[in-house]
Amino acid sequence: MYSNCSRISFVERKWERPLVNGKTINMGKTNQSSVTEFVLLGLSGYPELEAIYFVLVLFMYLVILLGNGVIIIVNVCDSHLHTPMYFFLSNLSFLDICYTSSSIPIFLSSFLTSRKTISFSGCGVQMFLSFAMGATECVLLSMMAFDRYVAICNPLRYPIIMSKNSYVPMAAGSWIAGGVNSLLQTSLAMRLPFCGDNVINHFTCEILAVLKLACADISINVISMVVANMIFLVVPVLFIFISYVFILFTILRIPSSEGSRKAFSTCSAHLTVVIIFYGTILFMYAKPKAKDSSGADKVQVTDKIISLFYGVVIPMLNPLIYSLRNKDVKAAVKSILCQKCFSGGK
Repeated sequence: MYSNCSRISFVERKWERPLVNGKTINMGKTNQSSVTEFVLLGLSGYPELEAIYFVLVLFMYLVILLGNGVIIIVNVCDSHLHTPMYFFLSNLSFLDICYTSSSIPIFLSSFLTSRKTISFSGCGVQMFLSFAMGATECVLLSMMAFDRYVAICNPLRYPIIMSKNSYVPMAAGSWIAGGVNSLLQTSLAMRLPFCGDNVINHFTCEILAVLKLACADISINVISMVVANMIFLVVPVLFIFISYVFILFTILRIPSSEGSRKAFSTCSAHLTVVIIFYGTILFMYAKPKAKDSSGADKVQVTDKIISLFYGVVIPMLNPLIYSLRNKDVKAAVKSILCQKCFSGGK
């Protein structure tokens, strides 16, 4: 979900003319003033895959809306879930809906129509939402790790430390920090002159793909992204790691195996989400690059598939992980369904 978490690389642009819907795209140079829209290639070079991906992405998007929507509804309706952990979980679900809704509808519509373009301003909005949601999620996951640390390592002080006056500003701060960072990164990117081609070799307006189209020095953009990655990626990872080190030590000191198992179960869902989220980012960093042109084409397709997994599959898995591994959420869902069935029977 965090587009600027991917490897920053500079690739010499090739001025081929790829085909989109059987038509040649003009990738020649244009004036800056004429760049009013961008062409999103997606899987245009692989028409045999488009129908499969359309069905898969549509299905996953519906699951995302349903799963995360249910999480939000049960957290609002069930008073037993009015706790810091479930408040953060509701924010995470809302974030996943916002992030996917900023890109998937455009992605799906490109399959149904011959139009595979996005306006300059629309690209900026999509880039802003992607950055904002990505940075916010990184901070939210660290806040959730802190919540689990306090609950397990300092259970007697938990109601005081994680009071409503604490966890609400923590969540709000995550959103504000992500928004400010996104505003900065998007502003720096959209002020660049785009006097070259306007074809983005990606599903969405991914910032690195957009920066490759700029015909000006992007050193400031790269430096600001590196700093942002340190603040919103590396620092939260270290915070989460340290929190779970203390959690592990505390669990190992619990005398009964039943107590240890119960303590670990309270953070297993969050830990699973963190591993999947950052594991995908780590794979994106560690993945080797192809040296020949044919291999580079295959790597580009692989990169797009990884991006799809990162931007669609993970938001779909989050509510499934938290609901399937959480008795409170499952009980709340059953309670709401039973109430509706009972009221409907009347």
